[in-house]
Amino acid sequence: MDQTGLSDRQREILELTEAQGFVTIDQLSARFQVSAQTVRRDIIALDQSGLLQRFHGGAGTKAAQETLRLGRERKATLDIEEKRAIAERTAGLVPDEAAVFVDVGTTMEAVARALSGRRGLTVFTNSLRVALHLDHERHGVHVLGGQLRGRDGSLTGETAALALSELSLDYALIGCSGIEAGRRVMDFDPGKVAIKKTAMRVAARSFLLATRAKFDRTARHEIARLDDFEAVVSGAEEPRP
Repeated sequence: MDQTGLSDRQREILELTEAQGFVTIDQLSARFQVSAQTVRRDIIALDQSGLLQRFHGGAGTKAAQETLRLGRERKATLDIEEKRAIAERTAGLVPDEAAVFVDVGTTMEAVARALSGRRGLTVFTNSLRVALHLDHERHGVHVLGGQLRGRDGSLTGETAALALSELSLDYALIGCSGIEAGRRVMDFDPGKVAIKKTAMRVAARSFLLATRAKFDRTARHEIARLDDFEAVVSGAEEPRP
């Protein structure tokens, strides 16, 4: 596409985006020593020129949205060992007979398999796949009603959010699409975000489960701040506050 009329900074932003696939406003502001508003104007101009894709908090290549939102089958093949480590650590944090919300996603499916080894859990989830990975003979498994969305087996909508809002839970295990450098925890789907926020509100303790690939990435909608979680469980290290 035509790059005539771009400033040197805009050209470099475009080069960085193409090299990394995604850049954040905070990252660019620090690099160029300019305000976030100045960077935002550059991103808007590049987006309007069709040279990149503007996202909340940053920008990506034109194909970045699809890259960041990989299909469920592809996600299931990524970071398998790290997801298994996250699952084992999470299962160690959840005691027997606890009431737990388990979020959607392939990491959560690994967590469900690990949680099956505990005893007498009461599990609520908006993921059909998560529910199927739990041992129904050892635990009470409840699938929140709602609208089925996509191949990941997730259920969202007012019905699911209302059912969840009436509960009192011990733990909420939450996933995300990205964790910004500014400590905002983000996701692409507003329907899923509403469920995540409700789960955190009704749970005594909330844990964020995220592979290393989720850090320094962003998405469209904020779930919470990193400080809103009691711990972040990543496969690379011990749970951290």
